[in-house]
Amino acid sequence: MSRRAATGPPPLGRRPLPAGLLARRVAWRARFVVAAVLVGIAVSLVARSLAPPPPRTSPVVVATRSLEAGHAIATGDVRIARVPVPLVPDDARASTDAVVGRTTAVPLTPGTPVVPGVLASRDLSGPEGTVVAAVRLADATVASWLAPGVRIDVVAASGDSGQGHVVARRALVLPTPRTAGTHTALGVGEGDDSTPVLVAVSPDEASDLAGAAALGMLSAVVVP
Repeated sequence: MSRRAATGPPPLGRRPLPAGLLARRVAWRARFVVAAVLVGIAVSLVARSLAPPPPRTSPVVVATRSLEAGHAIATGDVRIARVPVPLVPDDARASTDAVVGRTTAVPLTPGTPVVPGVLASRDLSGPEGTVVAAVRLADATVASWLAPGVRIDVVAASGDSGQGHVVARRALVLPTPRTAGTHTALGVGEGDDSTPVLVAVSPDEASDLAGAAALGMLSAVVVP
């Protein structure tokens, strides 16, 4: 075999492909991947366009923790929550300053909107350093005899032992508003004879009263 034949051009199958042909081959092989990506983008855009817009919300003051009736609301007791507009209660407050310092008329659970209906009237106030608590006595007749200005010891009796203990001493009986709004705020339905007695007690006694009311019956003893 001659030297020219030995050094001739390589076989046809081993020649490098032209750059243009190589690019077309790569593009053809990747066509399914590209198509899948484009389909995914299209589906995402369609789903986004069909999704309903986020609901409009409004700021509402809500309780951050459980608050007993008669509790004087402090800054840490409330916060601002964003609530969908259709669910915002009437007369909802949008600023914590509007409720701080007010007294709760009924127990509140975390997340409960702090609206006027759950707050004691501004006209209800006791001596400095006290809070207003609603006390439901076991004997409604005794409750009706207690006039504003009277001092009472509130006694709790357990159903098991029958023995009582004083949970609030010399609590000051306050006037009970008779307006429909306040009547409802105190947790009493129209025509209910067991209207709570409003008393001015210390913050600690208000908590004890709430706990005692849940566990037993309350009665009142008039004291000097």
